[in-house]
Amino acid sequence: MDITIASTFLPHDDPQATLAFYRDLLGFEVRNDVGYNGMHWITVGPAGQPGTSIVLYPPAADPGVTEAERGTITEMMAKGTYARITLAVPDLDDAFDRLQAGGADVVQEPTEQPYGVRDAAFRDPAGNLIRINELN
Repeated sequence: MDITIASTFLPHDDPQATLAFYRDLLGFEVRNDVGYNGMHWITVGPAGQPGTSIVLYPPAADPGVTEAERGTITEMMAKGTYARITLAVPDLDDAFDRLQAGGADVVQEPTEQPYGVRDAAFRDPAGNLIRINELN
C-alpha cells in the first residue's frame, strides 16, 4: 500500500496568534483561511510540501461535542494536554534559537533523549505541544 499523511488537525482559539506562530515563526505556507459562523479554520503546511497540511480548527466546530466536553477541551488546551504534533528539522539548534528568539513558549530545550532522538518542545498559542526532532 502506498499511503501518505495528507493532513492532521490541531485546535486553535485565536486566528491571529495562530497565524503569527505557524506562518510567521515556523514559516509555513497558508493554504486556506476560512471563516464561517464566527469560527475560523486555517490550513498551513511546510513550503515545498504541498501534500502535507495542518488544519488548525476551532474546537467548537464539531456539532457532536457537548458543552461539557467543550469545557474539558478548553481546559486541556490551556494545560497543553489536548493535542500535539512532532516536526523534524536538519538543524535543531538553529530552529530552537529562532523559535525562542521569536517568543515561542519553550517547554524543553534541545535534549538527547534516551530513546535515541534529539529534540526540543514548544507550545503553540493554543497550548498544543510542538515537538521538533533533529533529523539524523
